[in-house]
Amino acid sequence: MRGPIRLAEGVWRVPTTPAHLVNSFLFAEPDGTLTLVDTGYVRSAPRRIAAGLAALGKQPSDVRRILLTHAHSDHAGGAARVQRSSGAVLSTHDDEAHWLREGRAPSPGGTPLARLLARMPAKIEVCEVGATFSDNQLLDVAGGLRVLHTPGHTPGHCAFVHEPSGVLITGDSLFNFLDRMSWSFAAFCTDFPLCKQTAERLADVDYDVAAFTHGPEIRRNARERIREFLLRKAAKR
Repeated sequence: MRGPIRLAEGVWRVPTTPAHLVNSFLFAEPDGTLTLVDTGYVRSAPRRIAAGLAALGKQPSDVRRILLTHAHSDHAGGAARVQRSSGAVLSTHDDEAHWLREGRAPSPGGTPLARLLARMPAKIEVCEVGATFSDNQLLDVAGGLRVLHTPGHTPGHCAFVHEPSGVLITGDSLFNFLDRMSWSFAAFCTDFPLCKQTAERLADVDYDVAAFTHGPEIRRNARERIREFLLRKAAKR
């Protein structure tokens, strides 16, 4: 397992599974504390996040804030454990908070596979949500983290743009498995057509690096490549 991968000054990707399949992200504050985005699966991610912190000369108590893109187990499963070990304040979108407080994931859409998945345990522990955020809000995170509400994967799903460094975190608006961009899986979405529609917001904001929760980042011509993907898909609709 690789340690933290530097995306920009004070911004790192932390792999929490092999082969970049699931990632968390760290942002350094001027006072040396950290903000963590997403917490991975409950069984593996907390210890890998702790190892990533150690590789940076940090410890869990240096994480003062946790932001979640949405309430699925591969993004929020480890939230309660990381919160307990760090004492960090947990924040998510207004429309996602009640799922975390109940320890449940939003119900997926109406496909047969989605109905089967809905009957499986969510593997999310009840979380204490200390704050919520809304669309286009500029969070006081490492100089400014812009919230992009991109519902469809879940009702409160969000991407983020770190304006000082030009790093975009896509959440599950887009995947980049094996360096191949794709939509999220329809079976995991509450509204797959809406997920595809709101992902188009990622073509309209400025960034230099596109960082994916699922897959490696794109460092070169990131915005152009995402825009090209979205335009190509739109032409087929």
